[in-house]
Amino acid sequence: MACSTFHARPRYASNNPARSRVRVLFDPMRDLYVPVYAGDYAPAECCGRDRYTIEGKTYDECGFCRASCPSRDLFKEPDSGLPLKCDMCQEDPELKEPMCVQWCITDALTYVEREEEVEEENAAQPEELETGLEALADKFGLEKIAEAVARLAAARKG
Repeated sequence: MACSTFHARPRYASNNPARSRVRVLFDPMRDLYVPVYAGDYAPAECCGRDRYTIEGKTYDECGFCRASCPSRDLFKEPDSGLPLKCDMCQEDPELKEPMCVQWCITDALTYVEREEEVEEENAAQPEELETGLEALADKFGLEKIAEAVARLAAARKG
């Protein structure tokens, strides 16, 4: 509820639970209530088709991603049917935590920033790099490899 009022236009003008980006669902198998938020949709091949922008936000209305998304029926704008997405109330940089956490009177919701481990992409060992370069030099010649590396370096700089 708190996020629906925060995201209302004008801000705090309405209070509609259908516009909330957080739902609390009951899991009967574990006899547990679980908060679910409108997170990122999984990338799909169709993503990017029929994109349009409304009030500065870009939407994709092809329907395939929502049809395959497990939260497809939970998070839709009631009037337009567009998908809702939780932005952790980052529209207001002065907020230290999302509105749902601030207004949760039972302290059932907590906000903890997590650091994601970033793996180095293609972190080749020096031996692997040398072996690969030797194979390329044998196949194409050292001059062509040097020219290709120079072109790549120039392209990345500018």
